Amino acid sequence: MADLPVLTSPLLDLPGVRHAFFTRQGGVSQGVYASLNVGAGSKDDPAAVAENRLRAARRMGGDLVTAYQVHSARAERAEGPWPGKPPEADAVVTRTPGVVCGALAADCAPILMADPQARVVAAVHAGWQGALAGVAEAAIDRMVELGAAPGRIQAAIGPCIGPRSYEVGLEYVARFTEADPAYARFFTPGATADKRNFDLPAFVLARLRAAGVGACGWIGRDTCAEPDHFFSNRRAFRQGEPDYGRLLSAIVLTPQ
Repeated sequence: MADLPVLTSPLLDLPGVRHAFFTRQGGVSQGVYASLNVGAGSKDDPAAVAENRLRAARRMGGDLVTAYQVHSARAERAEGPWPGKPPEADAVVTRTPGVVCGALAADCAPILMADPQARVVAAVHAGWQGALAGVAEAAIDRMVELGAAPGRIQAAIGPCIGPRSYEVGLEYVARFTEADPAYARFFTPGATADKRNFDLPAFVLARLRAAGVGACGWIGRDTCAEPDHFFSNRRAFRQGEPDYGRLLSAIVLTPQ
């Protein structure tokens, strides 16, 4: 579906690499899932999800490969479609052309990464738990195993919940500052004394820079604040909706 709307980052406009941050538009799902819901874990019609995933795969020009995401720090290498059930992991890495590495999200931070010289790419799902546990670093390590060099890696964070939308409790702050007191800088005062706003994209970018990636950035789109364009777990909860769709971020090596 060449007309499927997507967002891109100039950081990943690289030779031999195709990437896309899909919006919620261009699919066949109905109701709260309208319309490009790619989440098999949602309560959407499985046939609609399958059609949406097929449309995205065609847009990318390959076989879409996603993991069973569990908010972990695990990264798996893919050489083609999984032979059985998807592994429990939150990053998919490949050096095989035509394997579309995908990450699903609905507020969590999707990260797409590429080393165009080594021809290695990755898609990462980084919620706060995975980001804190080191899922981005795990994906980089797996990329290095396949020949990548951190300094050559370009990384882009796609649509995710922005700092103005992500209010958390003080216990949440404690989880981060117990890991590293310097992480307090990613929290700002919330609406009340017992609340803080968390800057997830800034935290992920800091972790990427600390891991030595050559360049990284966020495309600056807040999933919670843009209902016409993105699914959002937090927005669905606030509005009392029974479920929510999942967005796809994907990257693939094109044949040379």
